[in-house]
Amino acid sequence: MGKPRMYFFWLLIVVLMLSGCSSNSSNSNQKTLTLWYWNRGLDDKLIQAVQKQFPDVRINAQKIGGDFKSKLKTTLAAGSNGPDIVAFNDWVTELFPSADRFYDLYELGAKDIEADYLDWKWQMGVTPEGKMIAMPIDTGPTALFYREDLFSKAGLPTDPEEVHEQMGTWEDYFKAGAKLQQAFDGKVKLTDNIGGIYTQVNAQSDKIYFDKKDDFIGESSDSSMKKAWDLAVQASQMGLVANTNTFSSEWNAATNNGKIASFVGAVWCKQILMDAAPDTAGKWRVARAPGGDGNNGGSFLAIMKTSKQPKEAFEVMKWLMNPENQVTAFKDINLFPSATKALDAPVMKEKEDFFGGQSTGDIFTESARNVKPAYFGSKYANLNGIVSRELQSVALGKNPDAAWDAALKRVKKELLR
Repeated sequence: MGKPRMYFFWLLIVVLMLSGCSSNSSNSNQKTLTLWYWNRGLDDKLIQAVQKQFPDVRINAQKIGGDFKSKLKTTLAAGSNGPDIVAFNDWVTELFPSADRFYDLYELGAKDIEADYLDWKWQMGVTPEGKMIAMPIDTGPTALFYREDLFSKAGLPTDPEEVHEQMGTWEDYFKAGAKLQQAFDGKVKLTDNIGGIYTQVNAQSDKIYFDKKDDFIGESSDSSMKKAWDLAVQASQMGLVANTNTFSSEWNAATNNGKIASFVGAVWCKQILMDAAPDTAGKWRVARAPGGDGNNGGSFLAIMKTSKQPKEAFEVMKWLMNPENQVTAFKDINLFPSATKALDAPVMKEKEDFFGGQSTGDIFTESARNVKPAYFGSKYANLNGIVSRELQSVALGKNPDAAWDAALKRVKKELLR
């Protein structure tokens, strides 16, 4: 081998060795962040894009199946391990008693982006003491889903704005329901079930079961608990409900066969309805809900104190949840935005064939902008389950007053635990 060729050979070896060292050095500086979430809780495409956006970060994304909340609480109880970043659903307040197990996002820079998000959604992740443990992902603004053709045959308004104008209160909605059911000889019911009304009235309120001291306020005159109960009972006694459990096989059949003319639900109900009632495509419309705008659902991201890279975790979260990426997540998997600028995106105004060419995004966006900030309390799910079960007994024939007394008794027993 000649000298020039020999020189080139050894030069190539040196270059390859240096390149390998550089690559190994780069990999050694890479930080791994473990992320826990559930299927469709985040946009997988965006998670995969984190590596490109943050070359020094590798995301170990783990989809947790089964009872996600129980797994998280078990991890918290163990006091060690756990992911860097973890998703919460709308049960975020249940974790406020464990706030010391999560980083305060305000200390990591969250104040700088607070104004970018819907205030009521942002505040849901802030403890009464002012510690921010969870960043908003998506929201679940509510509205009235209704069958335009059934409303028309009953002589009711069909235009979304007119529906809202004439059925703006629950009482007016019930009156319209009585007229609708009379027109169909009771073969078509106004709405699906008694529990749905109770849930949605509470979703529209800023005071439900607890104040920010976690004191029970359900019996107070300005709490929605009794108001929601009374309205749900009223609808049942008027015979306006079909008594089909939400999203059950019976519910699917009733929506597809025209036995239910309307219901109040969150924006994520759109896909459920489309899957459940394909034969009704083009017949549904959406209007602002009777009783006011509300929210049902929507999730968050948090950083556990066991993480050794909280700053990097926060930067990744901030990028995943920025307005541009929230628009992407809406396009990809229908996560309704929590960032205000994302609500103005053109995609939010696209017309939808299933809803007769209506742009339902306009309705849900307006609802999202007008939700009342509410504090749910660490035992919201426990109390809501108790009251809902007693309310269901009313639909099955139990005396409403007896059921209410039983609900209060069980609630107060639960609060002593």
